[in-house]
This record gives sequence, structure tokens and C-alpha cells, in this order.
Amino acid sequence: MAAADTAHAVHHVDSHSPERVRINRLGLWLFFASDGLLFAVFAAARFYNNGTFRPDDLKQILGLAVTAVLLASSLTAYRAETAIEHGNFAHGRLMLLLTIILGVGFVAGVVTEWSLAEFTPSEGFGTSYFSMTGMHSMHVITGILFLVVIYVRTGRGHFSSGYTWPVSGVIMYWHFVDVVWVFFYPTLYLVK
Repeated sequence: MAAADTAHAVHHVDSHSPERVRINRLGLWLFFASDGLLFAVFAAARFYNNGTFRPDDLKQILGLAVTAVLLASSLTAYRAETAIEHGNFAHGRLMLLLTIILGVGFVAGVVTEWSLAEFTPSEGFGTSYFSMTGMHSMHVITGILFLVVIYVRTGRGHFSSGYTWPVSGVIMYWHFVDVVWVFFYPTLYLVK
């Protein structure tokens, strides 16, 4: 009976073990691949539906500003991750807070753009524009929520310089969202 119990025992992997981190990392990369395909479909639909048409009244300066804010947030996210990995939790939390603020600034900028848009979601370009920026903004909001969780957990001492996988995973997600915008920005604002 003992041999049968052993054969059917559930294999438990410690959440801090290198094996668990490899599994988590693989899962995150698979998520990026599937989510990247979703974003690629949105970009392809933009060109399929509208060609290279872009309205002249698109707010170029505001689009560039929100892009700069999001790219700056990638730098603060990187600095947060590096600081936490090296045991400098106070600096890491400061950089996380700055990343959160920049992320909120990005979303506020996109919402401002929506309110100033002189085209509607029912128009050809408007459908693509509001769909792409809306889907991306929802990912940014999700990233902000993840960053808040990491900020709180870091303050409570949940990480050590030897265990930072949750921080790394959230920062990788944040960079993924930033990379998507690097493709969306020219697709929406520059191609004509």
C-alpha cells in the first residue's frame, strides 16, 4: 500500500525553488506569446480596415507625450527591479512608486486623448484607434495593479535579494506592455 501511495503522491515544488521559477518564467513567456498575437491582430486590423489613413486632427504632441511617459516608466521599473535584486528595498520601492505614477500618467493621457478626439469609435480609424488604445490601456491598468501589489509586498519584507521572482515577473510584464506600445505608437500616429 505504501508503494501505491508513493506512486500517486503529488509532486510538490517549493515556490522559491529554481524549478518553480523556471516553470513560472515559461508560463509568463507563453502568456506574452499569446497576448502578443492578440495585439498583432489589432495592428493588422488597423491596416486591413483603414490602410495607412490617419486623420489630420490626431493629437500628435499628446501621443508623443504619453509615449515618453511610458518609456520613462520602463526605466524606473528596471531600476526598481535592480535595486530589489541587490537588497536595496527602499530605493526599489521608490522606483516602483515612480513607475506606478508614470503608468497612471500614461492612462490619464490616453483618456485625455479620447476626450479630445474629433473622430468616433464608429468611424474606420476611430474603431482601430479606440480598440488599440483601449486594449493597451487595460493592460497598463493591470500592470499598475500588479506594481501596487509588489510595492506593498516589498514594504512588508516578502522578498529577499535571493528571492525576487514576483518582482521580476511583474517588471517583465511591464516591459512587455511598453514594447507593445512601441509598435502601436507608429501604427496609430506615424504611418500615413
